[in-house]
Amino acid sequence: MPPPAVGRAAGRVGEPRTPPPSALPHLERLESLGQRGMKLGLAAIDAVCERLGRPERRVPSVLIAGTNGKGSAAATLSSIADAAKIRVGLYTSPHLESVTERIRIGRDDVRAEALDGALGTVFGAADRAPAVPLTYFEAMTAAAFVHFAGLGLDLAILEVGLGGRFDATNVAPAVLSAVTSISLDHVEDLGGTVAAIAFEKAGVFRSGRPAVVASRLPEVLAVFREAAVRTRAVLHRLADETRVDTERPDLAGTRFRLTTPAGGYALSTPLPGAHQAENAAVAVRAAELLAPAFRIGSEAIVRGVAAVRWPGRLERFERAGRTILLDGCHNAGGAEALAGFVSASGRRADLIFAAMADKDVESMGAALAPVVRRVRFVPAASPRAADPAELERRFGARGDARAAPGVVPALDELLRDPAAELIIIAGSLYLVGEARGLLLEGAFS
Repeated sequence: MPPPAVGRAAGRVGEPRTPPPSALPHLERLESLGQRGMKLGLAAIDAVCERLGRPERRVPSVLIAGTNGKGSAAATLSSIADAAKIRVGLYTSPHLESVTERIRIGRDDVRAEALDGALGTVFGAADRAPAVPLTYFEAMTAAAFVHFAGLGLDLAILEVGLGGRFDATNVAPAVLSAVTSISLDHVEDLGGTVAAIAFEKAGVFRSGRPAVVASRLPEVLAVFREAAVRTRAVLHRLADETRVDTERPDLAGTRFRLTTPAGGYALSTPLPGAHQAENAAVAVRAAELLAPAFRIGSEAIVRGVAAVRWPGRLERFERAGRTILLDGCHNAGGAEALAGFVSASGRRADLIFAAMADKDVESMGAALAPVVRRVRFVPAASPRAADPAELERRFGARGDARAAPGVVPALDELLRDPAAELIIIAGSLYLVGEARGLLLEGAFS
């Protein structure tokens, strides 16, 4: 997914903005690569990493794949490692506002100047004859490897981008792999069944290494069992090894009790939704399996789960006496999780929605339409975005649902309604990033 522009705020009030691309030539070049789109395959990233001296092999890594929840699980595992005083790096995608969000050291996003330097090293290697053309994601992945290796980190947590088998992150020799939920998404690249998609995700399994899997679908588990035998990975099925008992989720986060082979935990994550307890369980089980090598204790697990930062996933803002939730539920599985949370909240919700044209808008609408009063369809800042009128036709909304010219007028309208209780801005991460930037800058106060 080509990302938003570099120059938005870094994500927290009071932080300096990312310097303009003209001051950072390699970041400027990175932005130009968005026009190349996505490309599955390891040839380019492997060739560049070879020229760079194999930085991906100099820091032990964890690969986390999945359809939904992989970012939350990766961020939670990174937070646990940080709480255990491990020098940890986190690589995720896409970003909401600034490209610097994609690389995090401990709790801090990479500085733009440091990222520009790492990209310069990558482009220097790629430009040597014969030149190796890189996509945006390949260049960023290689830059993450270079930055993590240069800092001499203890551990790198890598969120897999698309699929697993042919994703650029998969050149890393992971000490542990994990796969969160599996559902239909990117079917044109990964296959039209959950079994086909699971096969691609299982490409991150490693011989003799733990592979933690969260799905309970029989057809998915069958694929994972076969992949574990084929690769000689050590399969850990979350459904067999853990039990999650979730209290009623609320807007402040999720409290739950987790039982694992290592013991029991009373945990609280600031990420709302019962699905976030499941994502945290993936991270906790991974931390337990890493514990012998990295000295991760139960106290660090509790503190790390409680301290996780993962914006744009049921993230809450308060404006004009109303609660606004931002959620990047950009596929059917994400929409179902959001709908479950709204239903459990017992609050009347209004929705502002955008999506890419290639997404299963019909299934997303089937999940969300029954739990919202009103829908406003808005454009997202991407050439791949669906037109609001097209979204209106495909979503299947009930009652008051219509196109709006943008998120600002749509949110203005809903905030002026005294009957509005809960306003959700959801769907495309482009929309979530735009709305988040406006809210952080004090709009709608």
